[in-house]
Amino acid sequence: MTILRSLAFAIVFFGGTFCLSVVGTVFALLAPARVPAFAVAWGRLGVWSARVLCNIKVEVTGWENLPDGPALLASRHQSAFDTMVWFVLLPRCCYVLKQELLRIPLMGRLMSGSGMIPVDREGGANAIRTLIKDGKRAAEADKQIVIFPEGTRAEPGTLLPLQPGVAALAAGTGLPVIPVLTDSGRCWGRRAFHKHPGTIHIVIRPAIPRGLKREALMHRLRQELETEIPHVAPPVDNSVG
Repeated sequence: MTILRSLAFAIVFFGGTFCLSVVGTVFALLAPARVPAFAVAWGRLGVWSARVLCNIKVEVTGWENLPDGPALLASRHQSAFDTMVWFVLLPRCCYVLKQELLRIPLMGRLMSGSGMIPVDREGGANAIRTLIKDGKRAAEADKQIVIFPEGTRAEPGTLLPLQPGVAALAAGTGLPVIPVLTDSGRCWGRRAFHKHPGTIHIVIRPAIPRGLKREALMHRLRQELETEIPHVAPPVDNSVG
């Protein structure tokens, strides 16, 4: 049954992604201001498909730790699910993503036109300067910036070395860093075809205070992200999806 559900998900999600990418590319040429709506639709497609076809639910705690305006969320990254769920959770989501994703046919144009922040991981100081400039622009536009400090997906229970881009964004934008925990890899594994039924927990932690030096900020962030989500979660908001 898991195989059939996962196959159905792949057909619906990737088919829908292709259609959204084609239509979104057209809008990118004719009505660029409408393109962000396609990114939101893509995120909703992924979350909806996971819930309906694979019985994967989402539970979120810590809403009170999110400000009303711009924000900088530093999230653990275990699954492709993490790259779409924030389009559903936040009103003005903006992901920091690796630049090579913009080279994907059709989908790359959609991501570029949606105001995502690409980063060249081999670009050194120039890449950091561009990241800060784009981050400032996103914060001024009242967006919520989502960054994965590990830089790539990790297995559940494993925290990879944190990359310095999050500290640069915090210093450049003046926004406090909000750590986010997730156990998405339990249901939707890293590069896994199978999607297992269950509940993905997302925990939004209190913001790390502004003004910390880079070393202190990264140390504090690592401590927060090393926290494991308990199997029995406290009362949560089940309205996602």
